[in-house]
Amino acid sequence: MSKPSVLFVCVHNAGRSQMAAGFMRELGQGRVEVLSAGSAPKDSINPIAVEAMAEVGIDIANNTPKILTTEAVQASDAVVTMGCGDTCPYYPGKRYEDWVLDDPAGQGIESVRVIRDDIKARVEKLLAELLD
Repeated sequence: MSKPSVLFVCVHNAGRSQMAAGFMRELGQGRVEVLSAGSAPKDSINPIAVEAMAEVGIDIANNTPKILTTEAVQASDAVVTMGCGDTCPYYPGKRYEDWVLDDPAGQGIESVRVIRDDIKARVEKLLAELLD
């Protein structure tokens, strides 16, 4: 069996989806193909998200926000959206989850830590389901 593929999508691909992808790469230990993208990507990763992830030993500082493509959705077994609403393309047969999470943009480190920890718990649950 080929390894499952997960696409994490948020609007800017600069915070939530990058943190989720970072956790999935770390916790999945190569057992899951990980992609992330945004419907309107920013130029760089949110520095507070980078700081929050560094606190738990995960480096996302060199990641680059990417534009969401139809190909990325088609290549993924599971698509996790975080606030991108109707801008995310839908394909029958894909597993979709919409995670309602606060946007870390403009928030301080204390708030971003709460978002980070919520994302980690959701990634752990999704990873267990994908590898079951």
